[in-house]
Amino acid sequence: MTTGNLPEAASPEEWLEARRELLRLEKELTRARDRVNAERRRLPMVRITKPYSFEGPDGPVGLLDLFEGRDQLVIHHFMFGPDWDEACSSCSSAGDEIGNLRQLHARNTSLAAVSRAPYPKLAAYRERMGWKFPWYSSYPGDFNYDFHATLDDRVAPVLLHFRTQEELNQTGTPWTDGPWTADMNGEEMPGISTFVRVGEEVFHTYSTFGRGLEDFHNCYRYLDLTVLGRQEEWEEPKGRAEVLGRQVGGPGMRAPDQYDS
Repeated sequence: MTTGNLPEAASPEEWLEARRELLRLEKELTRARDRVNAERRRLPMVRITKPYSFEGPDGPVGLLDLFEGRDQLVIHHFMFGPDWDEACSSCSSAGDEIGNLRQLHARNTSLAAVSRAPYPKLAAYRERMGWKFPWYSSYPGDFNYDFHATLDDRVAPVLLHFRTQEELNQTGTPWTDGPWTADMNGEEMPGISTFVRVGEEVFHTYSTFGRGLEDFHNCYRYLDLTVLGRQEEWEEPKGRAEVLGRQVGGPGMRAPDQYDS
């Protein structure tokens, strides 16, 4: 920690005055978030017509089964390829923050993770991490491709952060700034998708990728309240804390059980 760059010390009265000014900005952000959330709820729905199949602890199940009888479903698209030995460390940081689902269940909503790795690999990794949330394999079906969590133009049209392959050729992919190329086929992507059921019908209501996931990673919601923040290079003010490199995709990212503390 670089202590020389900490905020200046102030009296309680001075702190309260500064805090009230920050509160004004926070309230603006809260109201803006409420407006965006309302627009999100107004998005049109897409009826799911394909009979997706998943493998879980009790064998094959369909998408409707993942609702567990509730009206809503949140799916974490969890990066774990069929040939991988363990899950993505960034996705694992999100998995490590999925706690007791009781509050979701009380609001008629279920949550599950879905990956392409065969179910025995998922079950073993889940046991290793001590996680309790439901986790299903979509292998070898189309679910990941259709919801753009696995990108392969030989299976389904590429849509990366809602940009088509042609658009990516103009704007560049996030990790190379260059066009989509054939060697990128098979890329696994993290994401979250939500669904609602109406009787026996299922509708897709929302998906998010990229920074849309960061509220579910690395305890960011807590770290953003602290004076040292996320301890990432881009943060202001500069030089306040040691850069840990533990951001999503960062060089310091590890599987959750591989940190020293």
